[in-house]
Amino acid sequence: MVEHSCGLSHINMGETLHNISKGIDTYSLRIPLGVCAGITPFNFPAMCPMWMFPFAMTLGNTFVLKPSERVSGAAMWIAQTMKEIGLPKGVFNMVHGDFDITK
Repeated sequence: MVEHSCGLSHINMGETLHNISKGIDTYSLRIPLGVCAGITPFNFPAMCPMWMFPFAMTLGNTFVLKPSERVSGAAMWIAQTMKEIGLPKGVFNMVHGDFDITK
């Protein structure tokens, strides 16, 4: 999925069709959504984020990852790798949390 997302830049360009009917042209613009988020389950702590954030970031969005509170080590490794490769601050974000069991 990561390898496929690296080739998405040519898909993101949009398209223009001239004279689809008498005097009618059409075009499509593909613009970023802005902020994308992903919540990962405990049984796929690395694979699910790898399905999500490469597509979001390749297409011009920022990404917020909320890993499982049970196994957050893989997500921490991903975040550390993003920092080491020089990704600008705010492009890949991570939020930790747990559910409240008290009433």
